Amino acid sequence: MEGIGNQHKSLKATLDQKKDNQNVLLLYVRDDAQHFSIDQQEQLNAMGDQLAEHHLDVIVLIASEVVEPDRQYLMSNGFDLIPSEEFVGWVIGKDGAVKQKFTEPIAPEALFNLVDGNK
Repeated sequence: MEGIGNQHKSLKATLDQKKDNQNVLLLYVRDDAQHFSIDQQEQLNAMGDQLAEHHLDVIVLIASEVVEPDRQYLMSNGFDLIPSEEFVGWVIGKDGAVKQKFTEPIAPEALFNLVDGNK
């Protein structure tokens, strides 16, 4: 699992690099709601090697750490950012398309069912 935040690589470059090879669970979390991200990560960590088996990578974006070019990328590419939402997740297939958006942690089994069609 990785965060983007203040790192030098843009979100677009990171997602482009994963395209064709990895499914991505992209999590966007408001600063005051990081417990949602922690809950999601704990559920996934409990699954052990299954993340790798499903070619799934997790990227966590903390709202205050998202740089403006990444925010613009999200807004211009169909990632709906609604300020009132504490937690938003998108399942992105290997083809780079968003498979599903959700606003609460997703059960690992449901997540794996979503990405299995894109193996």
